[in-house]
Amino acid sequence: MSKVWFITGTSRGLGRSFAESALARGDKVAATARDTATLEDLAAKYGDNLLPLALDITDKTAVSAAVAATHERFGRLDVVVNNAGYGLFGAVEEISEQQMRDQLETNLFGVFFVTQTVLPLLRAQGSGHIIQVSTIGGIGAFPYLGGYHASKWALEGLSESLSQEVAGFGIKVTLVEPGGFSTDWAGSSAVLAEQNPIYQPIRDAMVARRSGAQLGDPTAAGPALLEIVDAENPPLRVLFGSQPTEVVKHLYAQRLQTWADWEHVAHAAQGKA
Repeated sequence: MSKVWFITGTSRGLGRSFAESALARGDKVAATARDTATLEDLAAKYGDNLLPLALDITDKTAVSAAVAATHERFGRLDVVVNNAGYGLFGAVEEISEQQMRDQLETNLFGVFFVTQTVLPLLRAQGSGHIIQVSTIGGIGAFPYLGGYHASKWALEGLSESLSQEVAGFGIKVTLVEPGGFSTDWAGSSAVLAEQNPIYQPIRDAMVARRSGAQLGDPTAAGPALLEIVDAENPPLRVLFGSQPTEVVKHLYAQRLQTWADWEHVAHAAQGKA
C-alpha cells in the first residue's frame, strides 16, 4: 500500500533524495521548497503523485495551508519529514543575536510548526510517522557550530518528549542523525558569522577535518529512509553514515567515564537523605 509523504526542504540534498526515493516506488509526495521551480523535473516525471508546494517553514500560516492542501489532495498523511534547515557557522562570540534567532526560527520553530499542524490529522487516523532530520551534531557538539547545535539539541529533546506523548495514538517518531554528506549544507546553504581573527585557528582546523572526512552520498539516504518508515517498530534514533557510528561510541564512553569520575560530587550535591 502506497504512502503519502509531506517533506520539507526538497529542492536539493537529503530532502531531494527522500522525495525521489518515495516517488520512485509509487508513493505520493507533497514536496515543499522555497522555489518550486527546483521541483519541475520531478513534476514532469511523476505527475499527479507529486504536489509541489512553495513554503517558508517559519511562516506558521503558510505551514497550515500547505498541510491542508496535502490532506485535501491525497486524503491522508502517512510520513512527515521535517528536513528543511541550514547551518550557522561561527564561534559563540561571533554570532549575532539575529543570526541566532533566525537559526532557531528555521531549525526549531519551523519543525515545531509543521509537527503541531500535522498531529491532529495523524491522531484522527490513528497512525503516522514523523521523521525529524537532526544530525550527529544533535548528540555531540563541535567548535564553531554553537548556534546550529543549539537548534538541533533542542529538536532532539522536543522530539523525544513528543515520541512518548503520541505513542498511544499510533504515531511514531524517528530522529535521523546524519554525519557529513555531500550536500550544500556547509556551502551555499550556510550562513557565516562575521569572523574574529582570534578564532581563525579553529576555523582552519574545521576545514582540515572536513576535507579529510569521507562524506556520504545523498542518493543513498533515500532508500535508507524507506527502510525506516517501512519498519514495524522503527527506532527513535538512527544514525546515517559510517562517521557518526564511530563518533558516538567515543562520545558516550567519554561521558560515562566523566560521570563515573565525578560520581562522588553527584552524591555530595544531594546532601543527606
